[in-house]
This record gives sequence, structure tokens and C-alpha cells, in this order.
Amino acid sequence: MIRVVAFALTALVSALAMAAEPAVPAAANADAAAIATKVCAACHGTDGNSSIPANPNLAGQHASYLLKQLNNFKASADGKPALRQNAIMNGMAAPLSADEMKALAQYFSKQTLKPAVAKDEKLATEGRALWRAGDMKKGIPACAGCHGVAGAGLPAQYPALAGQHQDYLISQLKQFRDGTRANDPEGMMRTIAAKMTDQQMAAVAEYAAGLRQ
Repeated sequence: MIRVVAFALTALVSALAMAAEPAVPAAANADAAAIATKVCAACHGTDGNSSIPANPNLAGQHASYLLKQLNNFKASADGKPALRQNAIMNGMAAPLSADEMKALAQYFSKQTLKPAVAKDEKLATEGRALWRAGDMKKGIPACAGCHGVAGAGLPAQYPALAGQHQDYLISQLKQFRDGTRANDPEGMMRTIAAKMTDQQMAAVAEYAAGLRQ
């Protein structure tokens, strides 16, 4: 019975993932690789695998999540500032059309991730405890509750974090903590990060870097 339920849930998640993937016109699809090479490669690599730990790997990330971030980096047509502030990415997203953003999201989601590697076993072990069980005394929920035990995330809602660069993950947690990044639904990540110490952030990032989907 348990196996049947698990299979049904897996099928449901897969179906939702497929439904969440943005539709892309053929012409925009053809331009995605060119844009990735000319615009994105310097920071994220042509194939979405960044050689700079401060910049995220995009390869294999959910297309729907990537699209949300690109939209959040872009100022609205009525003059409202971008929901997610980053001097570089705000400028990069500004000239992109809706179809180009969809195409880029699809392009990077289809690339093969070359994952980061956990290097500190003691720190990763500490991170594993937080990832799987959280810290109930401080009101920190388990990361796995949203991002999955293996760090696969959930399309359109929670990003895949397995194999992501430690430096990038730590920087984002700190930005959520100080409010610099505020595009998380219902302030969920800001609430969680506000309760985390620098040590806990480093531990979770180290463990996530070593996860494999």
C-alpha cells in the first residue's frame, strides 16, 4: 500500500512539473543558446555550470523557478522596482523579452549539472542534521520539508539545491536574513533565515553542495 501511495505521489509531482514548465516559441528557443553564450556565460558558464562559487549553477534547475527569478529581476512596466534586487542581474534581465526569458529558463533546465562538492565532513554532518530535522528549539524547520531529502526541490515553488555552490547558498541565506532578498513567497525564507546563525548557514550549504538528485 505504501509503495502504491509513493508511486502515485511521484506521478503527481511529475505531472505537476510538466504542467509548470513554461511554453516556449520555436524562434525564441533557437535564440536561447546564443543568449546564454553571449550574455550569461561569463557568470554562469555556457552550460549553466558556474566556475565562480559566488554565482549559482543554473544547469538542471527547474525551468519554472528560473523563469520566476528572471521575472523578479526585471522591473515592471509600470515603473515599480524589481522584486529581487541585484545590480548585475537587474541590468541583464532588463532587455529580455518574455519569450527570451522562457527560452533561457528551458535551456538551462535541460543542461547537465556538474555539482559542487562538500569538502568539510564535520560541517556537512552538522548540516545533515539541520537539513533532515531542523532545529526545533529555534523554530527552524527541516530544509528537506520543502527542498526534498535529496535536494531536488519542487518546480515553480522550491529550487533544487543539490550540488549548488556553498558560497552562493550562504550569500542567499544571509540576504534573506537581512531582508536584502525579499522575493520569497509569504516571507518564508526570511522567517527561517532570521533564526539561523552563520555556522548553521555554512553547515546547511556544505551539506547541500554534496547532495545528489
